[in-house]
Amino acid sequence: MARANKGYTAQDIQVLEGLDPVRARPGMYIGGTGKSGLHHLIWEIVDNSVDEAINGHASTISVFLSRNGKTISVTDNGRGIPVDMHPIHKKPALELILTTLHAGGKFDQNTYKTSGGLHGVGSSVVNALSSSFNARIRRNSKEYEQDFRRGKAVGELREIGPSRLSGTKITFTPDEEIFGPFSFDPEVIREHMEVKSYINKGLRIQFKDEGAGSSYDFYHEGGLADFLRSKLHKAEKNSITPQHFVMDKDFDGSLLRLQVALTWTDSHREHVTGYVNGISTSDGGTHEQGFKDAITKSIRNFIGTHNLHSRGLKLSSDDIREGLTGILSVFIAEPQFQGQTKDKLNNPEIRVQVEGAVRPILEQWLHDHKEWGEIIVTRATQAARARMASRAAANQVRRKSAVSHRLNLPGKLADCSSTDPSVSELFIVEGDSAGGSAKQGRDRNIQAILPLRGKVLNTEQATLPAVLKNQEINNIIQALGCGVGKDFDRARLRYDRIILLMDADVDGHHIATLLLTFFYRYLPKLIEQGHIYIAQPPLYKIEVGKDTHWASDDDEKERILKKLPARFKPEISRFKGLGEMMPKTLYSTTLDPKKRRLLRVEIPYDKTFETDKVINQLMGKDAQARFRLIMDGTNQVEELDI
Repeated sequence: MARANKGYTAQDIQVLEGLDPVRARPGMYIGGTGKSGLHHLIWEIVDNSVDEAINGHASTISVFLSRNGKTISVTDNGRGIPVDMHPIHKKPALELILTTLHAGGKFDQNTYKTSGGLHGVGSSVVNALSSSFNARIRRNSKEYEQDFRRGKAVGELREIGPSRLSGTKITFTPDEEIFGPFSFDPEVIREHMEVKSYINKGLRIQFKDEGAGSSYDFYHEGGLADFLRSKLHKAEKNSITPQHFVMDKDFDGSLLRLQVALTWTDSHREHVTGYVNGISTSDGGTHEQGFKDAITKSIRNFIGTHNLHSRGLKLSSDDIREGLTGILSVFIAEPQFQGQTKDKLNNPEIRVQVEGAVRPILEQWLHDHKEWGEIIVTRATQAARARMASRAAANQVRRKSAVSHRLNLPGKLADCSSTDPSVSELFIVEGDSAGGSAKQGRDRNIQAILPLRGKVLNTEQATLPAVLKNQEINNIIQALGCGVGKDFDRARLRYDRIILLMDADVDGHHIATLLLTFFYRYLPKLIEQGHIYIAQPPLYKIEVGKDTHWASDDDEKERILKKLPARFKPEISRFKGLGEMMPKTLYSTTLDPKKRRLLRVEIPYDKTFETDKVINQLMGKDAQARFRLIMDGTNQVEELDI
């Protein structure tokens, strides 16, 4: 039997009136009393002014930070908060709005078609948490003023003079009883105001920091398109297509307006930023889900329409959106936010509406710019291959440590003595004979040699398990130490230059192509970051008297011979392979950093789809495709910039 609750009666029940609940539990309204919650007070007031702009009543917002960093003023040129007497509550509307929770004009769509501050608590919460709060209203050709302190009016509304202008100016100082000693961060305010100006194109937002003596004037007619360019510039990211996808469209119904700007970059991460009625939704929500659905479906439909499927490869939504940088801004009539801080949108119908609005327009954009769409598909295909390699090779390709904590390097590797990757080079050499010559002739301090036996596995035709089980491929992976796929870690790469050293003949070129296929499919970052090179060993030695010339192929040999005087009879010798060269000769012609020639392997973004297609045709299982490529496009293969 429960014990009687003595001393717990009706008189112990407290009823918090007015704005007292806000002061008792500020975290429920602004998320906390730390730096984020403190600055949230500014956002609440600014959002009210932005709502005036969204609905076509204001064009300029000014934010002023006092010299001591504790007082904020926000001014707009909107209609001004109403000051007439409320017919029921018998108080001026201004006082009612600022001293009562859930009081405002944003419940009525005739007053505000869209609004960020939909709960009617923003201004009153700021008032409740401020030691001083002043409102000046310009309306009806007059100017009015009223003062408040910790949520309560300390004087009546008063008329202070005539005015030709209209608008609202709110000045407040947060209460140190709530926030403790504080000062606003000018940089946080500046960044937030700049974002607001991007989201609301055509809106001018000014910010003045009196303490630093600095002023900012933000105005972006390009809206999200300008915002996307700014994001890419600040993040030092490069778009893989010449233009970005931009959309700005009005609708009827609950979704009133939708703005989008997106592109794909060379980043491995997806970055989507969402806004609802000008409010940042850091935790996402249904609008972002619909946005992502639209992107995934658009790319898949584009692939199906143009038959761009890769055999044996299924693209996941993460593969498709890897590298995506997108900004989404929606304006809706009745947003349902999760919490007063509005970090997440919950409206279930918005997901379908956003997907249905974005998908057909994005899909048409891809069809209209087919070459750009192909680049994006190639980007996704590479992500999928990297994901598959990472999953299958997670335990096989990690840097292994023996009991002595030394790297488990392949036995055939003749490593360099330097432990500084930035100066170290790895030569992947064709055959043990050439490897032996290279080991004797190299600079042992910075040059490592890894010989390969015979033809390397064609990774374009082999299954993934076969690739991972191949001894030669595993020797390369272990020597590099950086992992493959999504386990790739540039910080663990043991050599800054990976140099393919093959005979200067058809077989040598074939082996180099096989190795390039492996790097392209499983370690593309090494190519993108400029780590892969092809050595240029000589095929001919041309001796003229005491002079010696080296030629890497027949064309270079002919050019050298044409430059010689007619009466000279050169002695020409052709190397059958690198193993024929004396170690000193190999060093002076091919290994010496001061004399050698290297070709760095690069793939420009405008050639990524072409490269992917050619490698697939040239190295894949379809013999007919390979035959057509060789017969119909020999010049193209020779000139392909890989």
